[in-house]
Amino acid sequence: MIKKRTTLEVIAPTVAEAIAKGLGDLGLPKDEVDIDVLDEGGRGLFGLGSRQARVRLTVKASMYADESQSMESAVEQTGEEQKVTVWYRDEPEIDEGELEIEALESHPSSAKAIELDYLLEIARDTVSELLKKMKVVAQVTAHMDENGETQHRPTVYVDIHGKDLSILIGRQAETLNALQYISSLIVGKELGRSITMVLDVEGYRKRREQQLRQLARRMADQAMKTGRRQVLEPMPANERRLIHIELRDNSKVKTESIGEEPRRKVTIIPL
Repeated sequence: MIKKRTTLEVIAPTVAEAIAKGLGDLGLPKDEVDIDVLDEGGRGLFGLGSRQARVRLTVKASMYADESQSMESAVEQTGEEQKVTVWYRDEPEIDEGELEIEALESHPSSAKAIELDYLLEIARDTVSELLKKMKVVAQVTAHMDENGETQHRPTVYVDIHGKDLSILIGRQAETLNALQYISSLIVGKELGRSITMVLDVEGYRKRREQQLRQLARRMADQAMKTGRRQVLEPMPANERRLIHIELRDNSKVKTESIGEEPRRKVTIIPL
C-alpha cells in the first residue's frame, strides 16, 4: 500500500504539459517540488519516430524533515503514460504486485527484455508510419534474430505482409533497401544509437537468398564442367556476399567481384 508519493515521472507531448500533469497528480504547487527535464522530446526525422517529453517531479526534502525513512522501494505504474517512483515511510504494507516489481529490478535480464521489447515496438511503429505515409496497407511485425539478446548490436527483423506489395520491393530490391535504410535512420535517431535492421516483404529476402545460393552452386558446377569462368549478373553488395559465402568452402572454385558499382558482379573461377 502506497502511503507517500515523493517522486513522479510524467510523459506528455510537451515539457509544460508534463509538468502541469505531474503537479496535478501530486496535488502540489510548483514551488514545493524540484523539476528535472529528462527528455525535451522531439518531432523525429521527417516527422517520424517522434518522442514525447519526460520530466521528473520530486517533492522537496524539507516537507519530510520530521519523518523517518525506514524502507525504500521503486514502483512503476503503467497506467496513463506515467512512471512513478515511490519512497515508503513508517513500515508500509507491501502487496504481491510490489514484490514482483522488486524481483524484476533485481534481475538485469528482465530489464534487457524490456529494452528489446521497446526496440521492437519503435521499429514496428516506424515502418508502419512510413507505409501509412506511402498509402500502403500492410501488416507489420518485428522480431530479433536468434542471438539478438547476446549480441552487442542485435539485428531487428521487420516483416511486412499484405496484398500487392511488389511496389515495396522494386527492381533488384532497390525500393526495399531504401525503405530499410530510412527506417534504420529513424529508429537509430529515436534510440540514440545505431542499429541493424532488415526489412522483408512477404518473405522476398528469404526466397531471394535461396535462389542465389542455388544459382551459386549451379554456376560453380558449370565452371568445373567447362573449365571456364562464369560471370553472374550485376548484384548489390549484400547479394554478392551471399555468393561468396555459399562457395567459400568449395575447394574447386574461387570467387571474385569485378566491375564498378552499380554494375559490379561476381565471377566464379575454376581451379
